[in-house]
Amino acid sequence: MTPKERVLTTLEHKEPDRVPRLSSFTPEFANKLRKHFKMDSDLFNPHGGVEHDLELKPGNDILLTGQGWANSYYKSLEEGYTDEWGISWKLVEYNTGHGKGKYTEIASHPLADDTAIDDYIPPDPAEEKRYIPSRELIQTHGSQYPIMGVIVCTIFETAWALRGLEKLMMDFVLNEELVEKILDIPFNYHLYAGKKLVELGVDMIWTGDDMGAQDTMVISPQIWRKYFKPRMARLYSDLKSINPDLKIAYHTDGNVYPIIDDLVEIGLDILNPIQPKSMDPYLIKKKYGKDLTLWGTVDIQETLPFGTTEDIEKEVRERIKNLAPGGGFIISPTHHVQIDTSLDNFFTFWNIAEKYGTYPIGDK
Repeated sequence: MTPKERVLTTLEHKEPDRVPRLSSFTPEFANKLRKHFKMDSDLFNPHGGVEHDLELKPGNDILLTGQGWANSYYKSLEEGYTDEWGISWKLVEYNTGHGKGKYTEIASHPLADDTAIDDYIPPDPAEEKRYIPSRELIQTHGSQYPIMGVIVCTIFETAWALRGLEKLMMDFVLNEELVEKILDIPFNYHLYAGKKLVELGVDMIWTGDDMGAQDTMVISPQIWRKYFKPRMARLYSDLKSINPDLKIAYHTDGNVYPIIDDLVEIGLDILNPIQPKSMDPYLIKKKYGKDLTLWGTVDIQETLPFGTTEDIEKEVRERIKNLAPGGGFIISPTHHVQIDTSLDNFFTFWNIAEKYGTYPIGDK
């Protein structure tokens, strides 16, 4: 099968030739891979950049093209910058046993003042130049690869970047009129961008915000249903009205058991990343396997960066054995692979997933 046939088959909850694989990388790990493959080093956007040689090299089954605020994360690895949303960033260096990395963290929020929204002008999602890389990717690779349009940080994460997390959380209770206006800024932007990507011909749209902490939700399910569910329902409905065959993914880290039924209700097709230390992938497969494709499940908190070869092989084989039958499974790390993961561990995951992911699964 071509990667496109493979992925679209599993999204229909049918068994393709093998389990689709997908990995994304932080810039530091991407540079390690480039050196390994003897490719020129360059800044890398894990949400889908202009060049896709690095995703193609190891054999990803899905190609990403990102639009929206999430692209601001790695606009620069130079010290400090302000993105087009007016959000300023700083670099925080960290050390691992496999080298140094730099996180980009938010330094200031343009809507921190209650009255700032009156004069705030967000970026224009209608600028055609934004979509040139997406258009070119679809034209170049869309016949062989499924293309996923990425509009993650769809509402919540962009909103708290604009406002400040603490203030936004208080606004949910104390300043409802203001919070509705703030949430509509990223919602309207990403709604436009998502519709544009669907019109261009992507096969999937990747939405979402981090709503889960390690063992509970960041906000209450009631708050999520009040402010986010109606917006996400409209987003999904509008996108699928353009292409009824479109598949929609929702990303959220952590434990979000309380809202999975809601996501299914509004038309979700793919849940990502299903952190195994926060939610049980096998329980979710058993309960939602007919409705949702599971994407992720390979632990990046412990197994991938710190596990032995045997640990990684055991986990990947267990995931495939229990989640792959019947289709509806894309195997992937539960986050961008970071510099704390060795190349040996990454390729162990990658190669074991290919070796044992062929259908029929059975006992291998």
